[in-house]
Amino acid sequence: MRYVSTRGEAPVLNFEEVLLAGLARDGGLYVPAEWPHFAPKDWEALAGLDYPALAARVMRPFVGDVLGEDEFTALVAEAYAGFDHAAITPLREIAANEWILDLFHGPTLAFKDVALQLLGRLFDAVLARRGERVTIVGATSGDTGSAAIEACRDRAAVTIFMLHPKGRTSDVQRRQMTTVQADNVFNIAIEGTFDDCQGLVKAMFNDLAFRDALRLSAVNSINWARVMAQIVYYVHAVLALGGRPLVFSVPTGNFGDVFAGYVAAQMGLPIARLIVATNVNDILARTFATGGHTLGAVQPTMSPSMDIQISSNFERLLFDLYGRDGGAVRGLMAGLEASGGFHLGEQQRRAAAALFTSHRVDEDQTLATIGAVYRQTGALIDPHTAVGVAAGRACRQPGDAPLVSLATAHPAKFPAAVEQATGIAPRLPARLADLMSRKERYVTLPRDLGAVQDYIRQKAAP
Repeated sequence: MRYVSTRGEAPVLNFEEVLLAGLARDGGLYVPAEWPHFAPKDWEALAGLDYPALAARVMRPFVGDVLGEDEFTALVAEAYAGFDHAAITPLREIAANEWILDLFHGPTLAFKDVALQLLGRLFDAVLARRGERVTIVGATSGDTGSAAIEACRDRAAVTIFMLHPKGRTSDVQRRQMTTVQADNVFNIAIEGTFDDCQGLVKAMFNDLAFRDALRLSAVNSINWARVMAQIVYYVHAVLALGGRPLVFSVPTGNFGDVFAGYVAAQMGLPIARLIVATNVNDILARTFATGGHTLGAVQPTMSPSMDIQISSNFERLLFDLYGRDGGAVRGLMAGLEASGGFHLGEQQRRAAAALFTSHRVDEDQTLATIGAVYRQTGALIDPHTAVGVAAGRACRQPGDAPLVSLATAHPAKFPAAVEQATGIAPRLPARLADLMSRKERYVTLPRDLGAVQDYIRQKAAP
């Protein structure tokens, strides 16, 4: 498998090179040169496999011959051995023809674990073979940071720096990052928004001298391997519900999770529709509804992992919508940077509408949905999941395929919102019961590229 940049000017790489590169050197994102395709009989042959075996089979075409089949299969099995549920991503029926896909049974109670537990092990395997080490720099709106740190802590060939927006994550999210006392882990609270954090990370990758000197690599969903691992739970859900087409509602901020569903559809998985569910930071909902992609101010919400206006992975979809024309994507991204927006062409809008629907969910609707699901089923859901459920229900049409909403985080990560909606304070699992009393370790830095780079230079391992 070969990988190309969405902006068309970076070298073509193999899977190992893409894993370590993260962002392409032309500022674009790597995608496979062509989508692998599974025929209906191929999907049928995967039915009944446990999750690790299924994952190894689904991801195999993207890895190619970089890792041997036995080695890759063993890495995948190890990645999911520590999950709290035997099914890894189990389904729960919450109403007639309506399910929730639980993605929060990993070590840090969020869907990011599904990809990052594997990513950490892939880094280990590749770097050990090459005799190299890397400096990982990432940005988080809440969940990526803790999942990435858990995957990379104490690994000999990795030093990790994670940027988060100061005061804009939940206390549980922040403490899951800042209480990790590992010598190779550094947390940086940025005085700004997640988009500011993400912008700083991209700027560091685009500073090629800094990037090369510190051997930067990425764990954010700009890294293709993250998206690759997320494809699997769409396959798992379809096969678990008999192989019929499904509608998926996906709480969406950075677009990586729902883009994984798009890739699954390109591979031939029967997906009837993908619902892009946003909170009031609704740039994606506005884009799909009007074609206009225009930046706005980030508004803090009870679903902070979605408090995003610059959705990095949307560029990967644009690449396909514009016929894999890197020049066209470069033009759109230049417009976004220069004027804060661009507009999809009519042909591209029609192509997107063939699979995608979008819906915006406000704070009152989020709380109402948490309460409604609890009253109807006795189940607690977190605010991000509630955004997905609310959008899915709002977009349902008579005769629709079964609806599956992605549950992206454990309700105990957002106890204030859940208690406000239900009167019930969700509890963390026993292994995290003392989280709020653990000692924190992080630095606060301004929204300044030079200051952040200076700190990373001082702390990065030689």
